[in-house]
Amino acid sequence: MKILHTSDWHVGKVLKGQSRAEEHKQVLAGVIEIAHAERPDLVIVAGDLYDTAAPSPEATRLVTRALTALRRTGADVVAIGGNHDNGHALDALRPWAEAAGITLRGGVRENPAEHVIDGVTADGERWQLAALPFLSQRYAVRAVEMYDLTAAEATQTYADHLGRVLAKLTEGFTEPDRVHLVTAHLTVVGATTGGGERDAHTVLGYAVPASVFPGTAHYVALGHLHRSQRVIGPCPVRYSGSPLAVDFGEQENVCSVTLVEVGAHSAARIREVPVAAAVPLRTVRGTLAQLTEATPPEGWLRVFVREQPRAGLREEVQELFPRALEIRIDPELLPTPGSGTRVAQRAGRSPRELFADYLGSRGHDDDGVRDLFDELLEEVER
Repeated sequence: MKILHTSDWHVGKVLKGQSRAEEHKQVLAGVIEIAHAERPDLVIVAGDLYDTAAPSPEATRLVTRALTALRRTGADVVAIGGNHDNGHALDALRPWAEAAGITLRGGVRENPAEHVIDGVTADGERWQLAALPFLSQRYAVRAVEMYDLTAAEATQTYADHLGRVLAKLTEGFTEPDRVHLVTAHLTVVGATTGGGERDAHTVLGYAVPASVFPGTAHYVALGHLHRSQRVIGPCPVRYSGSPLAVDFGEQENVCSVTLVEVGAHSAARIREVPVAAAVPLRTVRGTLAQLTEATPPEGWLRVFVREQPRAGLREEVQELFPRALEIRIDPELLPTPGSGTRVAQRAGRSPRELFADYLGSRGHDDDGVRDLFDELLEEVER
């Protein structure tokens, strides 16, 4: 059977005030085009369909249309909730999804059988998929309790809980003539983050070892980390990555979907198919003189200016690079915390003196900024 694995769409993403809606339309159209060309038996969307738990009507419309279009290629479609999604809201769409022939699992249900999906390809290949949406720490404990696997003790780790849940969902992975699959939205120890994940959900407390996946699985389709990558484990484990760069930390990522060909008695053959419809993200560095001579690259820009801060600098750079979404002083020029700068004494000193000390500590010697502060202070004190 053939599987198209994608994840982390983040529909509704706004980057530094810039909507990505048109890019998402083009990117998802590209994913659908790949599905038409490759004719997969199964499409797995491994979480983070949306960028926010309260998506706009436009974002909801785009996601539901994309899932419908993928289903119309003839593939079975399974999508799970990620940490950016509202699991309850996704589950509220299940009646629509079922009517459209789409399997949607937003959150973990009390009946573990709801997370084990069976299917048969047009050629008669039988498959079973264990689908685990994102679980926070407290819901991981609750899932263990309601599945009655063992007493959930406060000292047990997040990885312990997820290991137990996955063991329950995959306990039927013993039949020899069936393809066994897992999809989950989580962080695996040793994987490389891609720059766009919420730190709270990628720290070590939320990471699990690849050993939580059974060696009897033919393929594990993961979401959450935005860089496409293989993870070493007891079976083929892979992140598809995001089909577009979500922020400037991901500008070097290869945006793609993953195609997998696998059988009950044949090893998974995996390849990446690039998705290049999104506007590229670029970082530009230089002095103002260097930036003046530079040709603006295509895409949305982040500009690091190698100048000391001063009033009006941002406006000058913005005029040179109209597509710059972020303009900052190059971090290499800023003093590091604890680098020997004197901590100003506050007692008995005026706001003007304290502000002047602050400007000095940041290497920002600009009379124009001081004058603006004085005007603001006068307004406040009236």
